[in-house]
Amino acid sequence: MSRLRIIEKIKIEIATIICVVSMALLFAVCWRGYYSPQMAEPFFREGNWLMVILFYIIYRLTAELYDTFKISVSRITELVYCQFLSLAITDSVMYIIISLLCRQAQSLVPIIVTLFLQLLAAIVWAFIAKKWYFATHAPEDTVIIWDVRRGLDELISLYGLEKRFKVVKKMKVRQCLENLAECFEGVDTVFLSGVHSGDRNRIVKYCIEQDINIYVIPRVGDAVMSAAKPFYLFHLPINKLVRYSPSLSFIVLKRIGDIVVSLLALVILFPVMLISGLMIKLTDGGSILYRQCRLTLNGKRFNILKFRSMRADAEKDGVARLSTGSMDDRITPVGRFIRSVRIDELPQLINILKGEMSVVGPRPERPEIFEEYTQEMPEFGLRLQAKAGLTGLAQVYGRYDTSPYDKLLMDLAYIANPSVINDLRICFLTVKILFLPESTKGIAVGATTAMEELIRDEEEQ
Repeated sequence: MSRLRIIEKIKIEIATIICVVSMALLFAVCWRGYYSPQMAEPFFREGNWLMVILFYIIYRLTAELYDTFKISVSRITELVYCQFLSLAITDSVMYIIISLLCRQAQSLVPIIVTLFLQLLAAIVWAFIAKKWYFATHAPEDTVIIWDVRRGLDELISLYGLEKRFKVVKKMKVRQCLENLAECFEGVDTVFLSGVHSGDRNRIVKYCIEQDINIYVIPRVGDAVMSAAKPFYLFHLPINKLVRYSPSLSFIVLKRIGDIVVSLLALVILFPVMLISGLMIKLTDGGSILYRQCRLTLNGKRFNILKFRSMRADAEKDGVARLSTGSMDDRITPVGRFIRSVRIDELPQLINILKGEMSVVGPRPERPEIFEEYTQEMPEFGLRLQAKAGLTGLAQVYGRYDTSPYDKLLMDLAYIANPSVINDLRICFLTVKILFLPESTKGIAVGATTAMEELIRDEEEQ
């Protein structure tokens, strides 16, 4: 590892420790100043330190889950938002532990005041950390190599990462392979976008030898290969691939989790669902629920349930259309609100309880749209290996207008690594995107998707 890369890691770790210690100290003041004296038998010094250490551990783990300390690539607003989520979860857990230790529910005021002070500290930390990082870290000279997928330089600009990556070259892979040494001279970072495996392997080997950072946007074959299991046969290392086949214990635990989560959510959210249903009914007198045919495991059809957010005659011509977002004139005023806060998805808890869907899995598509995608992208059918879900990697890391090709890559990445831990992680990450408007942004009319770009580029070759 180069000296500069080690220094960068040390800088980020210092900023992380300063943040976590600051939050832990604010909690310590709250604990020692109010909650500790409420105990019948207060802790001595060791016990008080254990409470602060416990906060430190829970907060650090939660913050890592939400990418709270990625100061090199996250916007300040993202850092603060992730801090708020991490602190809210940690403080809530600590409040429950404190109430159990005190054997009765304690006042919420001190922990809420502490959360407010922690949030102020998080805002200050985010501003200072970002300014310090980029004042001491020059943008990395970056080369973009593409084959059947272009436009990555526009994404770097769109996501405000010019301070991290300074694009000095962008070229087709054929040009790059003619002279690798000249192509990568003085370069810090390389992005490979839609490059075939043979060409990609040559570039990857060279970059690793020359200690150049390299980011690879995978293709469908790469996502499928990520499911490979190491296998030794004929005294040789072999990668074994099979169709999606999670362990029996995972299937059982996943189904139990689906039942428990859907039942609890239906009970807790019943008032919200009741009010939403009444608002929809009073708006135009139409039906409250919207039923639509979708595909789940192995292409099985089922009727998904949603709160109706569009006019009753939105698809009277029978043509399936994707929403264009908040500007879609088919969406009612009530529908626009329930979409913005995801309330329209709540009836799918009934689908989960019935076993037609799971909490986590690829989002179910309409048969008509599925057929349209598979005509251009036959691999799209691979996502039907797993039961459809309410949320998934494509929902956590993508947006409503993320291309079908990119959603497929993320769905296949999920299918490749089935585990309870992964499902729990996705559930926690789903909380992060609930109030982010870009995750529900519609597809702009006339916009060119990444899949269309990919198809057009392949036709040009």
